Amino acid sequence: MRDSETFGVEKGHGQEVVDWLNEQAKNKKLEARLYGYTIKTENFGEFEMFSWRGEVQIARKLIIKASKRFKIKIIEGGYKPSERVFRMKRFDYAKVRKGDRTIGQLELEIPRFGNHQWTIKNEERH
Repeated sequence: MRDSETFGVEKGHGQEVVDWLNEQAKNKKLEARLYGYTIKTENFGEFEMFSWRGEVQIARKLIIKASKRFKIKIIEGGYKPSERVFRMKRFDYAKVRKGDRTIGQLELEIPRFGNHQWTIKNEERH
């Protein structure tokens, strides 16, 4: 079982998408929930962030289906850097998708210690 906090949906669609994800994953090992904050990007707009716990392949497939079904942009996180260097901050990489198309990439960071939220360090439009 894995989990991720770097998935998001366009602002205003969070509860609707999370409810739909949980309904679709009833017989699968996946649970999603909103955790109450948004990330604002310069190029892609605002996203309500959510976390999930379960199988990564199921989570990725369902979030792409949700993007198509609700015709919204999503953040598909959980891409780790290939380098193994100890830093004072944790990094995560995410794709911004609309349906099957990747429309951008995000680099997210969070301090290793303390109770903080993910922030956008860098973003790139495709």
